[in-house]
Amino acid sequence: MAGHEHASVGETADTFPPALVTRRVPRAPRAAVLFLHGGMENSRAPSRPWHPAAVRMRPFVRAVAAATPDDVLLGAVRYRVRGWNGADADPLHDTRRALAELSRRHGDLPTVLVGHSMGGRAALRAAAAHQVRAVLALAPWCPDGEPVAHLLDKDVVVLHGDRDRVTDPQASVSFVHRARAQAARADAVLMPGGDHAMLRHSGDWHRRAAATVAAFLAEGGAA
Repeated sequence: MAGHEHASVGETADTFPPALVTRRVPRAPRAAVLFLHGGMENSRAPSRPWHPAAVRMRPFVRAVAAATPDDVLLGAVRYRVRGWNGADADPLHDTRRALAELSRRHGDLPTVLVGHSMGGRAALRAAAAHQVRAVLALAPWCPDGEPVAHLLDKDVVVLHGDRDRVTDPQASVSFVHRARAQAARADAVLMPGGDHAMLRHSGDWHRRAAATVAAFLAEGGAA
């Protein structure tokens, strides 16, 4: 997550393609995992797949692909713009669009969301969708007052580096405590020495993320 940026002249969110980008599509998928990269607090600039936040998620996609069966669909959410943008919550709307597109193409597959930073916030919010069974939030942006009631009976794991200076690891812990109070199956793990970009001890991040997603999928189809 970063600061402020404005859109380029002539580019609008309306010119962007569908929100769901598929990475692995089985012939008969039994479940799905969608990845949501980070972004900025405020920006109307178009989001591009070569931006660092999007590129950073690629090793996580590869790690999860290696750890999950071939009948699990893997995809990513394509944002229209780079920022959350206050009450507009643009990446949340994009995630909801991606989930709707997934349902239209493949039915209501049990779905796991994996989101980093701003994408973690969007994933946790989008868990209200009935097909979302679990969320893995990586160094999520969890401001005070984020809703948790919709996480009833959902599985939530938060991984947060204890040296993160961009998003607050203690805010993640507080979020998990509040989610548990609403009957979510939630847990938080502080990654020793971990930074926000998850580059320090990156292999530990990739392995733990892959193992967590595999566990979600093994528990009754992403339950």
